Amino acid sequence: MTDALLFEIDGPVATITLNRPDKFNAATPEMSKAIVAATEECDRNPQVRCVIVTGAGPKAFCAGSDIATLDGYATPWDFRNRTDYCDAIHRMRKPSLAAINGHALGGGLETALSCDIRIASANAKFAAPEIKLGWIGGGGMAALLTNAVGSSHAALMVMTGDPIDAARALAWGLVSEVVEPDGLMARARALAATISSRAPIAAETAKANLHAAATMPLDQAMRYERDLQAICFATDDAREGRAAFAEKRVPVFNRR
Repeated sequence: MTDALLFEIDGPVATITLNRPDKFNAATPEMSKAIVAATEECDRNPQVRCVIVTGAGPKAFCAGSDIATLDGYATPWDFRNRTDYCDAIHRMRKPSLAAINGHALGGGLETALSCDIRIASANAKFAAPEIKLGWIGGGGMAALLTNAVGSSHAALMVMTGDPIDAARALAWGLVSEVVEPDGLMARARALAATISSRAPIAAETAKANLHAAATMPLDQAMRYERDLQAICFATDDAREGRAAFAEKRVPVFNRR
């Protein structure tokens, strides 16, 4: 790992913290590789059932890629094929939750969008400012933002580069909840604990199903969902869930 990234596993919940608060947690190539390693460990580790992604300090979740590092790529093609922290978060099998503790800008917004659930502190700001510097986002900005807030809101953000506040992000559906800054991580951990208490195979399958719903034609997505349901229904955890329901007790899920 690197000092620029903190990675902690506490019971079934892993927390990935971007740790460059003096640089608004902007991502460097070294940090990107560490994020990839952390997400891969989360997927490998059967103990982990939910992952929180957040930023260090009170000001920023993530300001995207550190612009000072971008000229280090030898060619635009090298930049195109860089290790991408947003891709790593998006492709995790485990459910993920962004605890957005401040500014989420550019790649930081894409990082939040790459998580399954987003909650934000009241002081959070969101922007796709790349157009102000002469380029556009490349970590899924247009696709993920359009899916989250609709085409007009996405176009407003991408084409102006101007920020929106947490209240507007909530109204647009970019985030699910807005809480006071000092309560953000407590709420994130509570949500992660709830998700972690559910059947883990079903939770991971639900994530795959939601991704399919966002990318597949309707008829194909509905058939895929039925197939995923059948797979889940055949697990020991599903049998445990039915037995616990009949016996009026809390189920004990073992990822089998």
